[in-house]
Amino acid sequence: MIWNYIFISLDIFRLKMHNKKVTTLLDAWMTFFSTDDPEEIIKLITDFPQFKPMYETLYQMCRNVENVMGFFSEELREMDRNTVRYMIDELQKEVDTQKALLEEKDTVIAEKDAIIANLQAKLAEK
Repeated sequence: MIWNYIFISLDIFRLKMHNKKVTTLLDAWMTFFSTDDPEEIIKLITDFPQFKPMYETLYQMCRNVENVMGFFSEELREMDRNTVRYMIDELQKEVDTQKALLEEKDTVIAEKDAIIANLQAKLAEK
């Protein structure tokens, strides 16, 4: 499946919208994601009432500092898990590489031992 993504920098959007009125739903969403100015939020809710429940939810979440800190704690826990998994994967790759090198060295040593044994047998015959 082919997906078409467009990345828009929120700070550039804010510069573009400076002193302009939010007229489209796309601009409203971008404003929702990029502003924390109470006047702009009130203007946005007035023009696009569907954003009011989302702002109310965010407001209630931010009032409960313990919950907000819990979000950060959970995210940090997940980042720690991901870091541990990454480190384990990297160590496993290193172990596999070292194991392959040791097996290669064992093969070379076995070949040299065979050559030495062959030479010793020929010397013993003489």
